[in-house]
Amino acid sequence: MGRITGAFGIKGWIKVQPFTAEPAGLLSYRTWWIENDSGWAECEVEKAQAQGQAVTAKLAGCEDRDAAATYAGRQVAVPRNELPEAGENEFYWADLIGLRVVNTAGEDLGAVCRVLETGANDVLVVEGDRERLIPFIEEVVGEVDLRGGVIRVDWGSDF
Repeated sequence: MGRITGAFGIKGWIKVQPFTAEPAGLLSYRTWWIENDSGWAECEVEKAQAQGQAVTAKLAGCEDRDAAATYAGRQVAVPRNELPEAGENEFYWADLIGLRVVNTAGEDLGAVCRVLETGANDVLVVEGDRERLIPFIEEVVGEVDLRGGVIRVDWGSDF
């Protein structure tokens, strides 16, 4: 859902770069899971607010700038069951990771290893015999079959 970029102020607040469509998307969650050296830890959000394209937040137990600075670079997540249902023809990026990508000729191009946001449109990064960048747009993506584990695309294997 986001990445902590560092401390914000002197009273234990952190600054988060959200990965949500709207920066304020993180504000409705009172509990965040934050990456640490041994995995993930549940953290209570005491206060949070949108700050331009970022979010600033005060976590329980984080009382000064030094404590807040220890969170820099860590990922922020929320439990999957707390996310809203994806709409028709909408997908969470996490659901696309690992799906096989097959073109209209039946050629297996590989599996989605990550998704990039370019501003114009999202791009699937597909690892197979080589890395391919495939735009995630209606003209290219014919079908996303989450149950079947496949994305069908109109994309040549020579691209």
